[in-house]
Amino acid sequence: MAQEKPLRIILADDHQIFREGLRTLLEKQPATRVVGEAADGREAVRLAARLQPDLVVMDISMPVMNGIEASRQILADNPDTFIVGLSMHADCRFVLETLKAGARGYLLKDSAFEELAAAIREVRLGRIYLSPAATDLVVRDFLQREQPARAPGAFGLLSSREREVLQLIAEGRSTKEIAADLGISAKTVETHRKQIMHKLKLFSIAELTKYAIREGLTPP
Repeated sequence: MAQEKPLRIILADDHQIFREGLRTLLEKQPATRVVGEAADGREAVRLAARLQPDLVVMDISMPVMNGIEASRQILADNPDTFIVGLSMHADCRFVLETLKAGARGYLLKDSAFEELAAAIREVRLGRIYLSPAATDLVVRDFLQREQPARAPGAFGLLSSREREVLQLIAEGRSTKEIAADLGISAKTVETHRKQIMHKLKLFSIAELTKYAIREGLTPP
């Protein structure tokens, strides 16, 4: 009988101790191999392009690039990659935006490991997996839709590039550093910054930083 091909996984999370614990648990599963680890979203995108994993376990709140943007970029390059989002955010917006980005699963970080193992099995079968807590958030949001609509958040107001720039501004990067990180000119960064401020009606770096943290674009 032919040996089962190992499931190749990348772990993306900015906490090393969390990645190490998850790696240990995952590699105890049959035919499962962790082939790479990333501490931020941009590193996850680079690793995924180089290693072409079967699945990425993606933290949603990471520095440099958050997990939602990273998921979009990974799937744009390789649509066959499965992504399971892990998050501390018990907020329906994050569940829905993660799924819109193309992830096939969403779990809260206080979930048991058995739940992550179940999510991996389900998404490999082509199904979407939400942990019970995430499902509860989505159902509650659906039931409350008759209430006045909330103002659109960053994912509705800003383009993907503007969200990247906003996250880096909130993390204290200078215009030159942002330009170097994104491979664009300093003038283009300034244009994006002005557009972001205009769209959000926020006119200081402090206000932008608070907004980015509140919207989950960058870790607090």
